[in-house]
Amino acid sequence: MVKVYIGMSADLLHPGHLNIISWARQYAGSDGEIVVGLLTDKAIASYKRLPYMTYEQRKVVIENVKGITRVIPQETLDYVPNLEKEKPDYVLHGDDWKTGIQAQTRQRIVDVMSNWGGQVIDIPYTQGISSTQLNKVLKEIGTTPDIRRLRLKRLIENKNIVTICEAHNGLSGLIVEHTSVNKDGKRKEFDGIWISSLTQSAAKAKPDIGYLDTPSRMTVLDDILDVTTKPIIYDADNGGPIEHFIFTVRSLERLGVSAVIIEDKIGLKKNSLFGTEVEQCQDSIEDFCAKIKAGKSACVTDHFMIIARIESLILEKSQEDALTRARAYLDAGADGIMIHSRQKTFDEIKSFCSEYNKILNRRPLVVVPSTYAQVTEEELAENGINMVIYANQLLRSAYPAMVKTAESILLHHRAKEASDEYCMNIKDIITLIPGAK
Repeated sequence: MVKVYIGMSADLLHPGHLNIISWARQYAGSDGEIVVGLLTDKAIASYKRLPYMTYEQRKVVIENVKGITRVIPQETLDYVPNLEKEKPDYVLHGDDWKTGIQAQTRQRIVDVMSNWGGQVIDIPYTQGISSTQLNKVLKEIGTTPDIRRLRLKRLIENKNIVTICEAHNGLSGLIVEHTSVNKDGKRKEFDGIWISSLTQSAAKAKPDIGYLDTPSRMTVLDDILDVTTKPIIYDADNGGPIEHFIFTVRSLERLGVSAVIIEDKIGLKKNSLFGTEVEQCQDSIEDFCAKIKAGKSACVTDHFMIIARIESLILEKSQEDALTRARAYLDAGADGIMIHSRQKTFDEIKSFCSEYNKILNRRPLVVVPSTYAQVTEEELAENGINMVIYANQLLRSAYPAMVKTAESILLHHRAKEASDEYCMNIKDIITLIPGAK
């Protein structure tokens, strides 16, 4: 009996996939077997965006395609483990993998297949079908609160480290949504959006002291929700009184926000980066745990996350104090811990990670490397950190650019130099905005 193996992600099933399967039926014959190695969410997330559909959903779709005999998980981009187990007669793939970064993968498959006389068959690439274009159309359609809310948990489960970037208005939200780079054959983009109280306050030229009330901040959140599809994490400062926090949780969850982060401080808010230079008071463990429990009780779904931010290191307390709080907050039901530091090296956070990773009911660990910005995501992941938030860089970079533009106009008595050197083409910014043309 002839066995044919096809590896695919099949997130957006299109004629290109069906063409490969049609060829597979011809090679398998009436009595043969077609095995699909369906890439897991983790395998796909290792080189591009997380698939829209979960592995289980994609599996159901492929199992119901005519001619498919079995669907098995392919845990990595490397075909070899599955091939050595299945020992197929043929492996089919589009011929676009004969050049570029995939050529090495193809050669490895050719080599292993030769061990039992198997062949690699390159199927002519189906022209006119673009997964990139299909993804663009999906983004234009938008998303639903339920799909967006769940996506953060899926990302945490399937990526070594989740990368989040702040946005403070609709336009910066579009930047986080669409910016991507390609490196070593892999597509890199931000996984989600951070709604920061600091940058929202600064964008309105107001001090970061909790001046903006929740309804005001919700207006900006709505602007960002309207033009993006990625998961959103909301910075709720200390969450306010428990009675207020309950309503905040319900509102955020209903809108499709994935998580809220609250810090264990009380009194008039002062930005954490001031540390002990200003008076800042930490909440008692008992009271903060009560707030976490109240927030979790207010949740309607299992998808919404409440992440507890620990300020012990900011306030120059001991690591043991931070760990004691982490254990208590996890026991109270926190879905994750954010550990904050204003040190310029990674040492303090690294030491905390070493002990935190030993906690039995450990949950995702989040950091904001504003002061130790030299540390790479790879280093963070190696120390067990699950999520990194770039909490203020877009706003901080926008200000000097605007100052240079203003100075250039004043200096030259015209806008030409500023337009040529500092400004994007007006058509580019217009087309960035949905529905503008």
